[in-house]
Amino acid sequence: MIIVDHPVIDSVPVLHVVKEELKERKLPFIIFVHGFESAKEHNLHYAYLLAEKGFRVVLPESLYHGERSAELNQHDLMFRFWEVIIQTIHELNILKNHYVHIGLADEDKIGVVGTSMGGIVTLGALTQYDWIKAAVSLMGSPYYVEFAKGQVQHFQELGVHIPFTEDELNEQYEALIPYDLSKHIEKLQNRPLMFWHGKKDQTVPYDPTFHFYNKIKERYNKHPEKLLFLTDEKSGHKVSREGLLKTVEWFDTWLS
Repeated sequence: MIIVDHPVIDSVPVLHVVKEELKERKLPFIIFVHGFESAKEHNLHYAYLLAEKGFRVVLPESLYHGERSAELNQHDLMFRFWEVIIQTIHELNILKNHYVHIGLADEDKIGVVGTSMGGIVTLGALTQYDWIKAAVSLMGSPYYVEFAKGQVQHFQELGVHIPFTEDELNEQYEALIPYDLSKHIEKLQNRPLMFWHGKKDQTVPYDPTFHFYNKIKERYNKHPEKLLFLTDEKSGHKVSREGLLKTVEWFDTWLS
């Protein structure tokens, strides 16, 4: 039987999903990060299938989302988009340390995965943590600075007031550089990495992510099996069932 606990770890509410008969054992450990304006519960189907394979899965609630929501309208939340991402990246380390410390996570078998914003978090986390042994980005982007500039341009075209000066925006772009995987490709270190992206995605554009995949392919020449890009020709900003099943298969291959 799969069980779901709901602890709060250092102020971060999580869902903790594991097979009941394995709950006290040290297991391969996966953190699943939800998307923007979503919540941890929305990805329980991934966690269920991963737990069936023998993984311990934790789904954190990102800042200003779900249980941690604040009185912010959509625009205010969007202007905190990168704050949420950087905070979530830092909290991944807190969660990892907690489960390793209590003996429930195998430090040599840790994965990170996320959808949309969670995919962006996943790719940024690869610049910070070598304890990530395998990763999956579902509709994410490694281009932090370019993506942020594109968001600002989009708001300007819509006539939305941007509550930052040009200097403040440039400071924010500068602050994203350490997390921008496109600028730190060497941090990949040939770790297993899978992408899934719908070609018709209007929220997180497909082309830049696919371009990044092609850019890093040569680094995986000796181990091409460790890099995978799945394109869904018909999908927009929603992961298909194939993407779900391939995610489970990826971690089963590289972390089991």
